[in-house]
Amino acid sequence: MELKIQQLHPSAIIPHYAHPGDAGLDLFAIEQIEILPGEAQLIKTGIAIALPSGYEAQIRPRSGLALKHAITVLNSPGTIDAGYRGEIGIILINHGKKSFPIIPGMKVAQMVITSFIQTKIIVTEDLDSTSRANQGFGSTGNI
Repeated sequence: MELKIQQLHPSAIIPHYAHPGDAGLDLFAIEQIEILPGEAQLIKTGIAIALPSGYEAQIRPRSGLALKHAITVLNSPGTIDAGYRGEIGIILINHGKKSFPIIPGMKVAQMVITSFIQTKIIVTEDLDSTSRANQGFGSTGNI
């Protein structure tokens, strides 16, 4: 599969895989922003993509930012649909106790390209029975 990427800003870094075999392409910030504790900010990447039909791009957190600074993607994973051609923005939230600086060129998230199945919706009066039935949260034992 090929992914077309448009550089919308001269300082935008084209996403790339850090290591052979990686699932996620690194995404980079193009602006300087301070994220205060408890605050969410939209981080611009300066790029747009053209996904083929039947594919989505999932925006996921970077584990190092999450572990070391409590910075994560708020709507994780964020979905970019195949028909979207605007700039990719990343919603980061600071769950930490200190303010966190985002600087241009910083790796701020990962983008995973994946295929999906679009389903046909059938409205029905009842569903088939299962042994679990409607038992939900905590139904398998210890929480």
